[in-house]
Amino acid sequence: MSNIDLQEQEQLDALKAWWKDNSKWIITVLAVAIVGYAVMAYWKSYQGKQAAEAATLYSEVLKQVASNDPKRINDSVAVLVSKYRGTAYASRAQLLAVQANVQAKDFTQAKSQLEWVIAHASENALQDTARLKLSSILLDEKKFDEALKLLDATHPEAFVGLYSDLKGDVLAAQGKTEDARAAYKLALDKMDSKSSYRNLIQLKLDGLGTASQGGAK
Repeated sequence: MSNIDLQEQEQLDALKAWWKDNSKWIITVLAVAIVGYAVMAYWKSYQGKQAAEAATLYSEVLKQVASNDPKRINDSVAVLVSKYRGTAYASRAQLLAVQANVQAKDFTQAKSQLEWVIAHASENALQDTARLKLSSILLDEKKFDEALKLLDATHPEAFVGLYSDLKGDVLAAQGKTEDARAAYKLALDKMDSKSSYRNLIQLKLDGLGTASQGGAK
C-alpha cells in the first residue's frame, strides 16, 4: 500500500514540476486561442453587419436606377462606394451607374466608374465586364490603342467571343481588315452556337469581303 502511495506521490510531484515549467506557456497559448476566437467571431459579425448595410444601400441604388435619373443614381452609388467599397455590392452598383451615364452621354463619369471596377472589384468577372465596356467607349472615342490594350488583357474562356468581336470592331475601324477578319472568325468560333449574337458577328465578317477583296483594298 505504501509503495502505491509513494508512486502516486512521485507522479504528483512530477506533474507539479511539469506544470511549474510549462504553465506560463500553456496559459499564453490558451489566451491567444481565446482572443483569436473572439476576434474571428467579431469579424464575422462585423462582416455580416457590413454586408447587410451594403445590401440595403444597394437596394436604394436599384430603386434609383428605375428612376432613370443619372444624378440620383450616381449619388446613391457614391454613398454605397464611400461606405462599403470593399463589398461586392460596390462594383455592381458602379456597373449599373455606367449604363445610365452612357445613355446620358456622360462618358467621363462612365469611364471613371469602369476604371474603378477594374482596379477594385474582387470578382474577375466584374473586372472583365468593365474592361469590355470601357473598350467599347474608347472605340467610340477613336482611342483605338487604349481599347486594344484592354482587350488584350487576360480574360477567361467565357469572355473570348465577346472580346474577340469587339477587337474585330477596333481593328476594322483602324482599317486593319485582315486582323479584323481573324478576330471575327475567332469570335464566331468561341461564341455559343445557339446565340443569336452570332448573326451580327457574321454580318460584320461578311462586310469585310473575302480575303482577296480585302487585299485588293
